[in-house]
Amino acid sequence: MNEREKSRLDELYQKHVRALKLHGYADKTIEAYSLAVRRVAEQLDRCPDHLTREELETYFVDLVASHSWSTVKLDRNGLRFFYENVVGRELPWINLIKAPVIKSLPDVLTQQEIARIVLRTEERRFQTFWFVTYTLGLRLGETLHLEVGDIDGEQRRVHVRRGKGNRDRFVILPKLTLVALRRHWTSHRHPRLLFPGRVGGAGAPASGVMDRSTTQHAFKRVVADCGIHKHVSIHSLRHAYATHLIEAGLNLRAIQEQLGHANPTTTARYVRMTEKSRGDGAAIIDGMVATLAAALRLARTEPRS
Repeated sequence: MNEREKSRLDELYQKHVRALKLHGYADKTIEAYSLAVRRVAEQLDRCPDHLTREELETYFVDLVASHSWSTVKLDRNGLRFFYENVVGRELPWINLIKAPVIKSLPDVLTQQEIARIVLRTEERRFQTFWFVTYTLGLRLGETLHLEVGDIDGEQRRVHVRRGKGNRDRFVILPKLTLVALRRHWTSHRHPRLLFPGRVGGAGAPASGVMDRSTTQHAFKRVVADCGIHKHVSIHSLRHAYATHLIEAGLNLRAIQEQLGHANPTTTARYVRMTEKSRGDGAAIIDGMVATLAAALRLARTEPRS
């Protein structure tokens, strides 16, 4: 790419980022849509403002072969935004790029497996992280960004801020989860964060949260150490939370509110059996977490293989 092309790319790229921010997109979406522009520019070695249909089709054929469909869809949407809002061209043909419809269900961890994962984890911060993520039904990023001020022990709820779709919600705070969070906070006493990263220089508090990749790798390692062969990640704790609540008898509407799903059909996919009688959400969740605590106590007495 010559200097003229690079200069034009830099200018259009900055306009692209600015337009995304003005449209109110979430930070992760801005990052993904911006990467789409950088990726196609690098692949084709020129500024992607006047690409032909054939060039774009060839690019996406290669992308489908080398990346997941989730990446393909993000690049499709990112380039569409770039062309329509920055370049000033429409790309209706891009609708031809459609991911296959796959109606698969995620693997679900049992409470016994979750107990093994928690107990096999050596670092206390990760132990607490798995426990809190499961017992609050949070996404990875939601747990990472929990703050001291989000925890309301008196009203037994947690304020989850800027979840998926930039939506806030309140989730029920089980008693044992409150105990675990308090115990964990005393181990670092960060003035704001519940899961801070590394401490700053000269003993100053960490300025950011725990590293996302490090946390994911830690979970992957402990799952392997436990001999669990299911296809699971930290997000699987959230899947397990929803499934176990359904099995415990909590109604779908209450589970939808806990998970922060905008569409009830998203929640309904967790149904594994006929709903049982409705009950008080806090009591059911407390009972479910107490069952996990019992499983933890039992697992401590079992010899390791």
